[in-house]
Amino acid sequence: MRSRVCLGLVLLIALGSAFAMADDVPLPRPKPKPAAAEPAGPLPFDPAHPNEAAVPPGPSACELRLANIAVALSQFDIEGQGGCVAHDVVRLDAILMPDKTKVAVTPPATLRCEMAESVAGWIRDEVGPALGGLGSKLARIENFDSFSCRGRNRVFGAKLSEHGKANALDIRFFKLANGVMLTPTDMHADRPVREKLRESSCGRFKTVLGPGSDGYHEDHIHLDLAERRGGYKMCQWDVRVPPPPKPPAEAKKDDKNDGETDAATETPAAADVPLPRPRPVAGMNDEKPALRRKRL
Repeated sequence: MRSRVCLGLVLLIALGSAFAMADDVPLPRPKPKPAAAEPAGPLPFDPAHPNEAAVPPGPSACELRLANIAVALSQFDIEGQGGCVAHDVVRLDAILMPDKTKVAVTPPATLRCEMAESVAGWIRDEVGPALGGLGSKLARIENFDSFSCRGRNRVFGAKLSEHGKANALDIRFFKLANGVMLTPTDMHADRPVREKLRESSCGRFKTVLGPGSDGYHEDHIHLDLAERRGGYKMCQWDVRVPPPPKPPAEAKKDDKNDGETDAATETPAAADVPLPRPRPVAGMNDEKPALRRKRL
């Protein structure tokens, strides 16, 4: 009996010691909560596949000014390969004219805000009034090219184009509300209007290239705000006109040549044709018998 009591006391003492030791053992630290996923930052800008879910930073001072004269959407800064970098970028969808009408930019142009602001001001202040003399209001601008990460004139290895900085716009034609189109490079288009467009664009932009510049701008007008040493500007746009009509004499000569008749091979005039030799006189035949008799 005593042995059982002793064994029980030993067990109680052992259990008490175990509980006491358990209280002294520190519990394991709680597992850390999974860290919240950090934003990956803005994706590289691709005009063909914009990230509609992403929200660019707030509007800049330029964008606030632009909102009064154009319809534009903020874009992420461009930081692409090949050195194509641009900040404060917008997508220019339309220009608000002074009479509250909209001039669409088709397709929308991806530009630095400063360049978009210059384009919108030029269209509002100078292009619209100049084209208004053609009998209808300006309705659309055909955007031939805006942001494009490439070398100048699309030549491999050439210096980075202003298009690669979202600092340039190429214009193919202007379309009026009545359907009439004016192509600035068309020599048959209204010359006074084209001269006004040339003068006003060269006064507002740092670079203007068109026909007669370098052979790469015969079918569109290039505009940009390239910064050069000393504020140098480049305006190379020949406002060409059709050649004058040819005088009637030259036109007649050309008509003959069109008939594939060479002047050197034409039939000589009748006065230059030699006459046939005269026929022998009849008396000459009478002498033949006498000659025969003499020979005999």
